[in-house]
Amino acid sequence: MTATAPILVFMGPAGTGKSTVAGMLAGRLGWDFQEGDDLHPAVNVAKMAAGHALNDDDRWPWLDRVAAWIDGEVAAGRPGVITCSALKRSYRDVLRRDGVTFVLLMGDPKLVLDRLLRRQGHFMPPALLTSQFETLEIPDADEQAIQIDLDLTPGEQVQEVIDRLRLTHSPS
Repeated sequence: MTATAPILVFMGPAGTGKSTVAGMLAGRLGWDFQEGDDLHPAVNVAKMAAGHALNDDDRWPWLDRVAAWIDGEVAAGRPGVITCSALKRSYRDVLRRDGVTFVLLMGDPKLVLDRLLRRQGHFMPPALLTSQFETLEIPDADEQAIQIDLDLTPGEQVQEVIDRLRLTHSPS
């Protein structure tokens, strides 16, 4: 029996560095990478850009798209990395599969706000950050998840993930 190729879901509130760290990790390991924000329906992007938080009904179609990407990677037997806030356990339940590990980038909300205030060209306004931290349900012990400290540099975060999950480069 062949083991399922690992899939990492980088999760957490906006501004925690999911895209940066996930992209660096995927590049270093030679794994497929998908920016989860690119899978949002246009109506979701417009709603967030207008300063309105998404509700569960807004999120389900997006989570289905994220899950479909994961399923495609699993079916192809390829390891992959995707970003998705996955703030609630019920959202993670939609994404949970054999071989899926959630990587929560977490730290001081003030640090995250500072990052968001400096970020250019993203649809997520800093005003919605509080609602994301209020919505966040830290993964329970029965979930396949690790937490990575935002006090580390992105390069140190990548190395921490590699070390803790014993990840290796995929041959092309």
